Amino acid sequence: MKYVFTGGTLLLRKGGRFVTENKDLYIKDGVIEAIRESGPEGPAPGYEKVDASGKLLMPGLINTHTHAYMTILRNYADDVPFMAWLFDKVSPAEEQITPEDAYTGNLLAFAEMITSGTTTYTDMHMFCGKSPAAAQEAGMRAFIGRGLVGEDLYTDGLSRFQEALKEQAEYESDRIRFTLAPHAIYTCSPKFYAQVSEEAEKRGLLKQTHLSESKTELNDCLKNYGKTPVAVLQETGFLDGGALLAHCVQMQPGDIELIRASGSSVVTNPASNAKLGNGFAPVSDFLAAGVNLCLGTDGTASNNTLNLFREMGLLSLIHKGLTEDPTALSAQQVLEAVTVNAAKALGMEGKLGVLQEGALADIIALDLCQPNMYPGNNVVSSLVYSANGSEVCDVIIDGRFVMKDRQLTTIDLEKVYHESHSWSRFLRYRH
Repeated sequence: MKYVFTGGTLLLRKGGRFVTENKDLYIKDGVIEAIRESGPEGPAPGYEKVDASGKLLMPGLINTHTHAYMTILRNYADDVPFMAWLFDKVSPAEEQITPEDAYTGNLLAFAEMITSGTTTYTDMHMFCGKSPAAAQEAGMRAFIGRGLVGEDLYTDGLSRFQEALKEQAEYESDRIRFTLAPHAIYTCSPKFYAQVSEEAEKRGLLKQTHLSESKTELNDCLKNYGKTPVAVLQETGFLDGGALLAHCVQMQPGDIELIRASGSSVVTNPASNAKLGNGFAPVSDFLAAGVNLCLGTDGTASNNTLNLFREMGLLSLIHKGLTEDPTALSAQQVLEAVTVNAAKALGMEGKLGVLQEGALADIIALDLCQPNMYPGNNVVSSLVYSANGSEVCDVIIDGRFVMKDRQLTTIDLEKVYHESHSWSRFLRYRH
């Protein structure tokens, strides 16, 4: 399809900052073909005209850490300590989830992501084929990793590794890509991380993991290896060439420099880290050191939403309060975390996270004619401090509308509601 959006405001990247301009935006074959001044002659012929008056067109948001299948566990394991949350509540419940349940959980996650402006997500999951199949159906852009655990990738970790490779072979496309995703230092040995690193380099795959999320993880690692989790992964080679490191809350002296030197990206998850009592990542220190900072929601079992607008506001406000510095985590920096920084972490710099000629047409439109968005003194600030995601009215991924005028076009929401509610009743009965 060929579209031209007229009459709207565009969020563009100029001089290393986000700015707004009133221009026409052309989409052709899933790519932004042109951004032009509106002329008296009107838009070029042959394009379906979309009136964007009163709307802001901006890059689709990128959620660089989540577990989409866990959406059916939303509000199931609230107000409990982290290790009890993981091993006493969530893990036993996950054993009851069927592949069909996981498929439903993914679709429910995508409905929430799309309606709140997320077009790309990075996932760690447990159910082979279900996340990519659901992403394919919903039209999401995805970077998916089957969670890996074990002492040795080729013995006790082999079955999951084979599942990951099977998924890649079956579903990989321009829109759905794959990562290697060892779970964490407490479920994977250093040898395992080294083996995954070698496989990732050989296969040209991105790497992602959870890292230094809790004090228990840090203290156990110091006890078992005499080093921090970051130092252990650095020695295994996992950080080499860059990896997505989720959480990074419990940093020790030297850890941040190891991450910076490796070129890895940190994915902070403020709502999840706060809710599970794990603390807050030293985000200001990451930025000061030049670490590429991204933002994720984590899964809804710990967040409990997938709304990046909510997460953006929390990120800035939390760290202004922690540092007692009102200039910390500016709106510009926060917006970069879910756009250009995330694109860089995913190897998609210049293709995602920006509106520019040649970039992929992953675009969201926000209705600026909402009370919370008026009077429009600073649109960039309003996205972080005023918006809540309900302003998103249109979503395009790969040049295709997946939501138009607040109506999802690729997901049967009533069916998803029915199936997720049925599983919820089962879970309440079971536990």
